[in-house]
Amino acid sequence: MTHNELKAVAEWLATHPHIKKARRVENNTLELNLGAKEESLFFDMTRGHPTAYLGPSRRPAQDFNAPFDTLLHQTLSQSRLLEAHVPEGERILRIEVQPRSRYKDRRVTLQLEFTGRHANAILLDDEGHVIEALRHIDADRSYRVVRPGVELLPLPPRPRKEEPPFQGEITARLRENYRRLRDRKMKNLREQKRRQIEKKRDKTLRLLQALPDAEALEAEAEHFRELGNILLANLHKIRPYDRELTTRDFEGKSVTIPLPEGITPHRMGEYYFNKARRAQAKSRRVHIEQENLEAKLRFYDNILQAIDEAKEPYDLELLVPKQGRSKRKKEKLRDGELYWIEGYKVFVGRNARENQKLLELARSNDLWMHVRDLPGSHVIVRTDKQNLPESVLHSAAKLCVDFSTPHPGNYAVDYTKRKFVKIQEGSNVEYDKYKTLHILKEGVEIRE
Repeated sequence: MTHNELKAVAEWLATHPHIKKARRVENNTLELNLGAKEESLFFDMTRGHPTAYLGPSRRPAQDFNAPFDTLLHQTLSQSRLLEAHVPEGERILRIEVQPRSRYKDRRVTLQLEFTGRHANAILLDDEGHVIEALRHIDADRSYRVVRPGVELLPLPPRPRKEEPPFQGEITARLRENYRRLRDRKMKNLREQKRRQIEKKRDKTLRLLQALPDAEALEAEAEHFRELGNILLANLHKIRPYDRELTTRDFEGKSVTIPLPEGITPHRMGEYYFNKARRAQAKSRRVHIEQENLEAKLRFYDNILQAIDEAKEPYDLELLVPKQGRSKRKKEKLRDGELYWIEGYKVFVGRNARENQKLLELARSNDLWMHVRDLPGSHVIVRTDKQNLPESVLHSAAKLCVDFSTPHPGNYAVDYTKRKFVKIQEGSNVEYDKYKTLHILKEGVEIRE
């Protein structure tokens, strides 16, 4: 942002007496809510292109609990905004507040440095010492150390360029910044999430294509049974140390049967009958595995559809969580997919077998969800006997719809405790004492 844009932001900020809420919502993005219910001021301090924008207040994509986040909340949330100004010629916004505490005369400054690749957010006390910072800088990297307890030195002088005066309404510019940033972020994030799911889908498709042919296995089983019967009918012809038996089948055709080593003649028929049973069982498993893999493919296709329909980065992160977050939780799930919504575990079945497995593993007070009158994913929310927030219920129900169907519409999602769900056959269930959420699934054509 330019110096004059920051001055306009400071003048607009000065018209607000309080900061209601301050927190980090993304790795490099801070939110200041000034009292409006639906809109907040955001500072994206990403290195290289820091910016400010006005956008909808939203839940953080993950929990941020670093010392900077704790102190940011303690000093700025519910604070009185004393002053906002921009030092002459600098791309620095200083927001001075009086925290809500017993120290009535205490002042804290949030210094936002829009300095390209050196962008930073720093909390300072009234003597100019660093309380905490978004990014720490040590003496071996710069003469300007940014560490708690260290006096913050001024930025080195830089050539000043003439800037045209800012014209127009700063709030309009900030909202335009949000739209532009959101569109760029959504495009990049959408492509990234699609690649992750397409990789899983391609792997599932390769497994499906590599399955043996069920009809060929049936024919193989029938062939082994016939050989076993022929051997039983011709045991008297087998001599010690024969490696094969040449005889005629039941239709009078000549046939040569390899004789297994180390097996007595009267057990050779059993040997081929066992091979027939194994081929028959493999044929049945192929059908089951084919159905499971095809259901997984539909599951991934539904996710891809939902990715295309997502409107906000939060929706994309909900559909395809960051891999790093799953690893940090050290949680692996053999059957189904694991998601985290505001700290709650959410399990999703991708096919009938996984739906059944999740039902068996769920605890009695866990929450079960399913789209009414629609075959699809079962969702289990681990409650740990707590009442779930409405936002978690709605997000889990949306996942349930997105993973069950690619078609837009208004869907009823029934949910109840697992102890009120009775398994009938496979993953078919009967349930009682349920409530219903209505989820609108929009298609791409509706959104556009």
